[in-house]
Amino acid sequence: MVSLYADEGFPKVVTGLLRQFGHDVLTVQEAGQANQRIPDNQVLAFATIQGRAVLTT
Repeated sequence: MVSLYADEGFPKVVTGLLRQFGHDVLTVQEAGQANQRIPDNQVLAFATIQGRAVLTT
């Protein structure tokens, strides 16, 4: 299992498929960080603290 952090532009269909395969996916929306124009370096810092890899398009 892989822990992932999906940014706002990442397809929800793919997020759902990853979850079906048993991966732990947290979305920006679920983290309460949607529509805030958070800079990429802060997205990466958040994911790193959470022990997650970033999924982006």
